Amino acid sequence: MRILHFSDLHIGVENYGRTDPNTGLSTRLGDFLDALDELVEYALADGIDVVVLAGDAYKGRDPTQTHQREFARRLLRLSEAGISTFLLPGNHDLPAATGRAHAVEIFSTLQVPNVYVGASLQTYAVPTRAGPLQVLAVPWPSRGAMLAREESRGLSIEEIRAETERRMTAAIAAHADGIDPSAPAILAGHVTVNGATVGSERSMMLGNDHVLNVSALQRPEIDYVALGHVHKHQVLRPPGSDGPAVTYSGSLQRVDFSEESDDKGFCVVDIDPRAARGRRLTEFRFHDIAARPFVTVDAVVPENEQNPAAFVTRAISRRRVNAAVVRVRIRLSSEQSAKLRDADLRPSLSAAHYVASISREVTDAERRRISVEPSDLQPLTALRMYLESRGFSAERRDHLLERAEELLASAGTDREN
Repeated sequence: MRILHFSDLHIGVENYGRTDPNTGLSTRLGDFLDALDELVEYALADGIDVVVLAGDAYKGRDPTQTHQREFARRLLRLSEAGISTFLLPGNHDLPAATGRAHAVEIFSTLQVPNVYVGASLQTYAVPTRAGPLQVLAVPWPSRGAMLAREESRGLSIEEIRAETERRMTAAIAAHADGIDPSAPAILAGHVTVNGATVGSERSMMLGNDHVLNVSALQRPEIDYVALGHVHKHQVLRPPGSDGPAVTYSGSLQRVDFSEESDDKGFCVVDIDPRAARGRRLTEFRFHDIAARPFVTVDAVVPENEQNPAAFVTRAISRRRVNAAVVRVRIRLSSEQSAKLRDADLRPSLSAAHYVASISREVTDAERRRISVEPSDLQPLTALRMYLESRGFSAERRDHLLERAEELLASAGTDREN
């Protein structure tokens, strides 16, 4: 049995994009759909029996009709080929109020052939071409449902988070105990696991994270743990360790510059249904896809450099900016800044897919405090100067600047649309 595990598709993320004149849609939507197409083609050509999406099909809980149509088209190709697909709701798929439908519920409502939705924490029987597969689903818990419980009244947010973790751990253990040992089983979870390296998803979270221990998921009844929610691919417990492999597949596309150096793709797992429990996983591999590159160009202009534009242009030429989302960060003196126009750099960035920002850090302390007229400042430069003057840590400052870049990029996309 061959399983394809991916997560955090996030259809609807359109920052750092522009309108495609051929389709009228955002080029970033095209990026995410292209990645899904590459996955579907692999599944059709490489004998995949079941595809597992470990949460967050969409960017938000209310996907547009266009986003739903494009996602459904890809699922239909898998369904018509006899490949089963298991969809796990993630935090971005859940409604704001209890009782409303989640973003992927329509597929179970319509009973789309070969498509299964794990909407609650329980074990699902998923038929595949290679035989039955048990999937212990651990979707993102609904905070609204938790708050509605009588016993939750009066609890603080931190106490609710701790109680959620306790209940999820107990429920996973109870359902794992009931797994049939004669058939293969995996756990599909959209959760944060203690020890995982968290990137941009930290800033995309809708509320505070609950955090589970690896031991809560690495149950002996399970043959493989397929995780979503964290965008960085990582193996928390490798195959052959004491218990099943525990893996985040990571997202298919980069969302922002915090994921610049991350590999993007999906996991492929081979399981032998005839083998004994604990020995069924025969092969595990990560398959890279051609994700949109993000490139940061850092240029520190020497004090004696008389032509800062030429220096920064050379720095850009040393990086692969073709078809990339690019940001340029320049550190220079106030005198050099006066000689440098953003327009001077645009020709060297013409091959980029999108120029997210060209920011400057002026090194002269007096210039930074009083000499620069606000009208002369780029927005990100002004924000950087403000954060530095307020004593923000470097980590916090960079985090806020990245968020500001995303807002500016989104605003630019909205104007183009």
